[in-house]
Amino acid sequence: MNDLNVVGSLNHAGGWLVRNQALLLSFAVNILAAIAIIIVGMIVARLVSNGISKLLMTRNVDKTVADFLSALVRYGIIAFTLIAALGRIGVQTTSVIAVLGAAGLAVGLALQGSLSNFAAGVLLVTFRPFRTGEYVDLGGVAGTVINVQIFSTTLKMSDAKIVVVPNGKIIANNIVNYSREPARRNEFIIGVAYEADVDEVIELLRSVVEADERVLQDMGIQIGLNELAASSLNFVVRCWSKSNDLQAVYWDLLKNFKRALDARNIGIPYPQMDVHLYHTRGEVDGQITDQSQNKTEIGAEKTR
Repeated sequence: MNDLNVVGSLNHAGGWLVRNQALLLSFAVNILAAIAIIIVGMIVARLVSNGISKLLMTRNVDKTVADFLSALVRYGIIAFTLIAALGRIGVQTTSVIAVLGAAGLAVGLALQGSLSNFAAGVLLVTFRPFRTGEYVDLGGVAGTVINVQIFSTTLKMSDAKIVVVPNGKIIANNIVNYSREPARRNEFIIGVAYEADVDEVIELLRSVVEADERVLQDMGIQIGLNELAASSLNFVVRCWSKSNDLQAVYWDLLKNFKRALDARNIGIPYPQMDVHLYHTRGEVDGQITDQSQNKTEIGAEKTR
C-alpha cells in the first residue's frame, strides 16, 4: 500500500511539472537574471566607488570625506541593484521603496543636526576656506587648525586648549583666516601732546618703522595725523610684515615708539584726576561754623 502511495505522489508531481513547465522555466530565468543583476551591480558599485575615491584624492580632498562619499555612492548603487533584482523575481518593489523612504525620513529627522554638520563638512573640504596648520577665527573661536573632519573641525588655541567646533556652526558664522596671505598689516594709534610738532612726530615715527628690518618696506608705510582728539594729537601708523612676524613686530615697534618719543621729550597724554577742596561757612543752632566740602573734578588729560 505504501509503495502505491509513493508511486502516486511521484506521478502527481511529474504531472504538475509537465503542466507548469513554462512557469518554472520563466521563474528560473528570472532568478538567473536577478543573480546576474546583483553581480553586475556589485562590480559597477566597486568600480564607481574606487573611481570617485581616486578623483577626490587627486583633488586633495580630505581622506575622511573621500572615503565617506565613495562608500555612500557604493551602498547607494547596491541598494538600487537589490531593488532591481527583487523586481525581476516578481516582488512588488513599490512597497519596498515606500518602507525605505519612510525609514530614511525618520533617520533624517533624528539625525538632522549630524546631517547638517556633514553637509557643512563637505562644503568646507570642497571650497577650502582654511587648511590644516592655519590660524583662523571660526565664529569667535580662534586657534590653529589641527584637522578638518566630516562632522567637526579641531582647533588648538594659543593656550594649548583643544576645541572641537561643529562644522554646521562654522558655515553659519564668519570665517577669518589669518594665515592664508603671506603678509599682513599692523596698525598703531599713537597719541602725543598738542604742543608737539606734527612734522617732527611723523618723521620720528617713520624712522622707527624704517629701522625694523622685518617691515616690508616695498609694500609701503603710511603715517599721518589721524585725529584731533580732546587732549591729544592721534597719529596712525600702518606697515606690513610677514604673517609669522606680525605679533613680534607689533610689540617691538610699540616699544620703540615709546623710547623714541621719550628721547625727544615728546609727551604722551594720560588721564589725570584733580581734587579741589572748598571752605564754606554755615549756621547750625544759631552758631556760625566753618564747613569743608570736598568736590572732585575730572580735569583734562595732561602730559607728563
